[in-house]
Amino acid sequence: MIFNNIKIKEDIYVQEIVNTINGYIWSSALIYLCLGAGLFFTVLTRFVQVRQFSEMWRLLMSGKSSEQGISSFQALAISLSGRVGAGNIAGVAAAIGFGGPGAVFWMWVVAFFGAATAYVESANAQIYKEEHDGKYHGGPAYYIEKAMGQKWYAWTFAIATIVATGILLPTVQSNTIGTAVEQVFSNSGSIETAIGVISYAKLYTATGIVLLLGFIIFGGVKRIANFTQVIVPFMALAYILISLIIIGLNITLLPEAFMMIMGDAFTPMAGFGAAIGWGVKRGVYSNEAGQGTGPHAAAAAEVDHPAQQGLVQAFSVYIDTLFVCSATAFMIIITGTYNVHGVGDVFIVQNIASDVIASGPQFTQMAVESVFTGVGKPFVALALFFFAFTTILAYYFIAENNIYYIKRTFNIPGAVFMLKVVIMSATFYGTIKAANMAWGLGDIGVGLMAWLNIIGIIIIFFMSKPAIKALDDYEAQQKAGVKNYTFNPKKLGIKGAVFWEERWDKSATERSKTEQSKTEQS
Repeated sequence: MIFNNIKIKEDIYVQEIVNTINGYIWSSALIYLCLGAGLFFTVLTRFVQVRQFSEMWRLLMSGKSSEQGISSFQALAISLSGRVGAGNIAGVAAAIGFGGPGAVFWMWVVAFFGAATAYVESANAQIYKEEHDGKYHGGPAYYIEKAMGQKWYAWTFAIATIVATGILLPTVQSNTIGTAVEQVFSNSGSIETAIGVISYAKLYTATGIVLLLGFIIFGGVKRIANFTQVIVPFMALAYILISLIIIGLNITLLPEAFMMIMGDAFTPMAGFGAAIGWGVKRGVYSNEAGQGTGPHAAAAAEVDHPAQQGLVQAFSVYIDTLFVCSATAFMIIITGTYNVHGVGDVFIVQNIASDVIASGPQFTQMAVESVFTGVGKPFVALALFFFAFTTILAYYFIAENNIYYIKRTFNIPGAVFMLKVVIMSATFYGTIKAANMAWGLGDIGVGLMAWLNIIGIIIIFFMSKPAIKALDDYEAQQKAGVKNYTFNPKKLGIKGAVFWEERWDKSATERSKTEQSKTEQS
């Protein structure tokens, strides 16, 4: 008993430290930076997320893989596995629980403008990607070094990303799985350990997740891509279908729910700052636009022009927030299975029991359970397992990319192997810990990456505008009706794009030989 009391006090102290750090990272400055960057790039790209919507869909369906890179669809699947995760189910619930229904509106806003940010960061990743060990590697660290010329800044991002995606963020995803499974098997019993009392449901879940995770990550990026391209679309469609059934059965309440979201966005029950803050925080966590995670998958894609993958990644933001997050939000609001927390222990709105945790998946599970009795909790738990598990795979992929970046300068033997051990350990730890702690650690990781990446892509824009130049070049070729797109960075005044320079020189040589051969034959 004494041991447990000491452990509880330690957990409270650590939670206070985590909350304090989050208060500094997720200040209003970061919220305005996320929204401002999205608006900035939306204007500069002339609303690319709207103008090129049909092209996004065409590219998604037409891409091919290679020995060096994965297809556009596989890259989308990997990035979606990162975007579609705990944030879409538990994150939306938390946004409503602490920011009120109006927070959903601000999630939509950050998604719409964030699509332009996603284009810019992903196009940059393609422009400055490299080939190592027969595979494509790239991401913010690469384009920060090459476009900004600031290696120290690139290293800072790489290290922050390894810590965030290798340790902090996996805890959120695995914790959400563990909490959801625990809701299904609430009478599974528990065991007292050195790190506190753990339910058998969480313990068995943690063990199963880690074993499956190890099997896949030790198989390499191709195995990750093959797994996610099947699982992510299937589960996303199944989840959206269930949500549509629930919304359809309560269709008369949909206008009221929509008006509640819109009205509460500007006259919010939880306070204007709470609605915007939680909406943006969970919006960025969910769709990851500007966070710097999506560009890693974008860089791995095999495309004819960098702008193509930028457009595909912009489309992924729509799928994540406007489809999956909206489905969750409407289910929760229509069924009334939520509380809105005020200051301290006060509830502004209390529709369900006060002991239901807002930062977990319970709101969503209760929403589905209210229509599909006996099915809701296990279905959401299953959806969460696949969403969150594939997100952990995406995090590993991202962390590995940044280790490869560091290995360009310092060859650290066994670094990738250690990463696999660390992320498996973090996943196990996150599964059995309290939800508030896991989400707090995850927010720190998201915030650090967002600060570094958004400032980076804004500076790069003012220095050389590579993503905008690539878009203009791509649209010029579109207008000309070309069948085979090409990219010549030197012609566009883009420096440091070594991969594309070499590809252009190689293709130019091949074209010259072909023309010469035709001349000789004639």
